[in-house]
Amino acid sequence: MKKAALILVLMVAVAGAYLSWWPVPIEPVRWTASTAPGYTGPHAVNNKLAGLQMISLGAEEGPEHVVIARDGKLYVTVASGIILRMAPDGSAQEVFANTGGRVLGFDFDAAGHLIAADAVKGLLSISPDKKITLLTDKVGSDPIRYADAVIVAGNGKIYLSDASTRFAPARWGGTFEASVLDILEQSSTGRILEFDPATRVTRVVARGLGFANGVALSQDGKTLFVAETGKYRVWKVSVDANDLDVAQPGPQARVLLDNLPGYPDNLMRGLDGRIWLGLAKPRNPTVDKLADQPFLRKLTLRLPRAMWPIPPSYGHVMAFTEDGKIVADLQDPSGAYPETTGVTETPDRLYIQSLHAKSLGWLAK
Repeated sequence: MKKAALILVLMVAVAGAYLSWWPVPIEPVRWTASTAPGYTGPHAVNNKLAGLQMISLGAEEGPEHVVIARDGKLYVTVASGIILRMAPDGSAQEVFANTGGRVLGFDFDAAGHLIAADAVKGLLSISPDKKITLLTDKVGSDPIRYADAVIVAGNGKIYLSDASTRFAPARWGGTFEASVLDILEQSSTGRILEFDPATRVTRVVARGLGFANGVALSQDGKTLFVAETGKYRVWKVSVDANDLDVAQPGPQARVLLDNLPGYPDNLMRGLDGRIWLGLAKPRNPTVDKLADQPFLRKLTLRLPRAMWPIPPSYGHVMAFTEDGKIVADLQDPSGAYPETTGVTETPDRLYIQSLHAKSLGWLAK
């Protein structure tokens, strides 16, 4: 009995030591999370996103970004690093390009080049004849570790989010894994960059964002809309800002949408002035309660992954105007289509983007 008791004490001591001191990659920062609003008001629970129709992607998955290009074709990025091209109904699928990384966001420039934010490679240009060129993967000597979203302005300048300067997907097991680490840490190292093709210079527009994610441009080209995933909000940032720390916001940066009920992801301009936003997952009360508990957040990463506070799937996309008025809110509480990261709107369809879905979902308008 004494021997068994000693073994039990030793096991408890080892477990306690492991949970207390085993090295983890994050150094959590205290922050204050506002009380989650829940699904009320403009976000009242509904089933408007339920029953999506599906376009098979074959063996591919993760249609994270979708664009209808000037050639009338649908371009879709998937987890393998491939960019698929197909007819709007999903037929005639072909591989347009394979970057060897993971393209998350992309846009087209005036010459028809696909400008891709590759979370592994950096900012790429893919010509109509499929030639891949690296535009930039550094700001000065500082690497772009997590290129996420990108938009090409009318003057040719390119704006992209570098979601985290702490956790690169290439090093930390992929885009989702790196995002979990960054959001748990809350060190707010995300930033918005500008690449000028004329000068080949990359500069910081704004920094200090808690996982900088989706980026969209105002109709007059003077303002960027930026999804800050880790703090549940969307910013308006002037394109003229230069190395602006959003921790000290002023005339060039302000929060447009705050305390959202989920994690905001991609931003896409729709029709009639709408900007679509995907909420990848609902908020987790446990994560918010741990906001001022750095030690417990470290301990969380020492637990088996199945015990990490990752929220369940919950389909949710919304649209708002440039002044922040919410004009559409579509939900599927069942979460049948995982991680609804964004929306691509055409005159007759809404294509629903996802980080992990095995098909491309769409909804007739």
